[in-house]
Amino acid sequence: MFKTEDFDYCLPKKFIAQNPLSKRDESKLLVYDSVNDEVSHKMFLEVGNLLKKGDVIVVNVSRVIPARIIFYENAKEREIFVLKRISKNRYQVMVRPGNAFKKGANVLLRKGIRSFVLEVLEDGTRIVDFLFDNKVDDAVSFINEIGQIPFPPYVGKTSATPDQYQTVYAKNDGSVAAPTAGLHFTPELISKLKNAGVEFEEIVLHVGRGTFLPVKSEYVKDHKMHAESYSLSKNTAFNLNKAKKEGRRIIAVGTTTVRVLESCYDLEDGFISGEGETDIFIYPENYKWKAVDSIITNYHLPKSTLLMLVASFLEHKGATAPVEKLMYLYNIAKKHNYRFYSFGDAMFIF
Repeated sequence: MFKTEDFDYCLPKKFIAQNPLSKRDESKLLVYDSVNDEVSHKMFLEVGNLLKKGDVIVVNVSRVIPARIIFYENAKEREIFVLKRISKNRYQVMVRPGNAFKKGANVLLRKGIRSFVLEVLEDGTRIVDFLFDNKVDDAVSFINEIGQIPFPPYVGKTSATPDQYQTVYAKNDGSVAAPTAGLHFTPELISKLKNAGVEFEEIVLHVGRGTFLPVKSEYVKDHKMHAESYSLSKNTAFNLNKAKKEGRRIIAVGTTTVRVLESCYDLEDGFISGEGETDIFIYPENYKWKAVDSIITNYHLPKSTLLMLVASFLEHKGATAPVEKLMYLYNIAKKHNYRFYSFGDAMFIF
């Protein structure tokens, strides 16, 4: 039975990437060949050398919204962090400071625009209505106008632009954090791979605030997984099922993509299209992989569910001690000065 502390590791700050590379696909790529138990090092732009005609790369096309709203009330800084849209102008949000957003509070954001606190949830988040006195009556437009792209808390002073925290194929608004494994792709690289016979399929999973939070329970099994909204189209399900039947590899770009593919796969019927929420929790000794053959992933925070998912995949690929194997790979990455976390480098496991 795994304890959360089993997934802890030391990472000096120098390894945490503060800025993206000017050229996305020039990031490093640690390659782990699980069949031969071999590690090699490449640049991400060389990923085509690891692929073959008919491989299917699945990407998450969710787009990061400008979720952070900073404003001032009586010369004091306030913050609303948008988490999830419930209806037209109703949202679930985080707030700072909490005592300024008590139930029933009618908070002035700017002239003619207020935030009314309907409910305070057990986890401290709020349900709010955005109220408009003028012609502006669409909260989406307001958030896009005034909000800021929320870079992760471990990114301090950065030269990154909002566009650099979006994948080049992002198009469905809804995430509060980027599906970062996809940040390494460029339009040119995607075109090159397609010309070589590699197929691309799209899913959507809107990344929520819980994705990167460390697990706090003593035992991994006691962690309550957050739910995130997803969709998988009929066309994508059809194409993925065709690939499965033909024995072609399905390569998930990022843990968010993994969560959708594994959630939507039935052992009898294959991939099933649809939309909804998934709270799937994948960790070693607990999960039997069904859908994904290979993964491209970034390096994840200690004690995070993402780290646990990757360890589980290594177990699926034959590692008898998956956590130790993952830490071995992470130590190799540190030895070779890989950059960690959102703006960092990648790993390809097959």
